[in-house]
Amino acid sequence: MLRSVEQKSEQRPAAGGDEDVRVTELRTAVSRLRRQLAVHPAEFPDRGIAEEELAALAAMAAHGVPEVPRLRRSLLLIAGAIGSVSALSRGLTDVRHAVELFGEPPRRR
Repeated sequence: MLRSVEQKSEQRPAAGGDEDVRVTELRTAVSRLRRQLAVHPAEFPDRGIAEEELAALAAMAAHGVPEVPRLRRSLLLIAGAIGSVSALSRGLTDVRHAVELFGEPPRRR
């Protein structure tokens, strides 16, 4: 399992292009979750936070390979904001998997 994560975290251009596959995956997952959130009928207290952080992730993905600590921070904020909304859980999981493609967090000692 660790080997597959390491292989996924390598920078690989998309077929026929110069873009990193990880960035493409992130852009796709973020876009999907943004659409799901936009059509979700319920209002909840931290919806604005989730929308802002998803916009930040989209901007980072649009400008090349993002900084991993910033990606993880945004993911935590989004998860905290929409984590209890079960209708959005699949989209959130997809964003988490896309962030994980950029590598494991450093181990604490």
